Amino acid sequence: MQQIADQVEKMDFQSETYKDAYSRINAIVIEGEQEAHDNYIKLAELLPTKQDELIRLSKMESRHKKGFEACGRNLKVTPDMEFAQNFFLGLHQNFQTAAAAGKVVTCLLIQSLIIECFAIAAYNIYIPVADEFARKITEGVVKEEYSHLNFGEVWLQENFAESKAELEEANRHNLPIVWKMLNQVADDAQVLAMEKEALVEDFMIQYGEALSNIGFTTRDIMRLSAYGLTAA
Repeated sequence: MQQIADQVEKMDFQSETYKDAYSRINAIVIEGEQEAHDNYIKLAELLPTKQDELIRLSKMESRHKKGFEACGRNLKVTPDMEFAQNFFLGLHQNFQTAAAAGKVVTCLLIQSLIIECFAIAAYNIYIPVADEFARKITEGVVKEEYSHLNFGEVWLQENFAESKAELEEANRHNLPIVWKMLNQVADDAQVLAMEKEALVEDFMIQYGEALSNIGFTTRDIMRLSAYGLTAA
């Protein structure tokens, strides 16, 4: 922790190098919250009995988006939204395809597990090295993201037997995308003092715990987590 504290003390949040990297990282979190908002709206259509809860989650994601937009304004940074939209394109397209086919399990794996675990990992690693304004915003956001993750865990656990095969298939198609995303953002994250190895480790912990809570065995989780890992 002392090493992180020393890094933050030396960081110049107003340097052009920092602001250039931040323009992409900030855009990613803004776009991620927008994707989550849209995905929960779609899930509300697919799961009408859970509509009220999913609409509530979507509104929380909109608040998170506004918070991260404020973080960018605080540093006088314009987020590179075109970069961020391309960054999420693989998961976005897979979610849309699954939703069109009525594949609720795949949609939940992408949004409630993969995207939420990715976000939680990124926020956990970012908080210790963030500027004071962004740290306060992010600390508030990450607490709420756990409730979003919990929604997917609970639904999938309750429907585990009939969902297991589709979960495994969805994991096989979507987890490799996460490793590509982590590689794509590694250099910018490094500028913000966020180590790629720490991001990978935290994501694996969050994702593994989620799979365990749903009902997968430790052996299952090791097998599922291995997809695409060689690219990380």
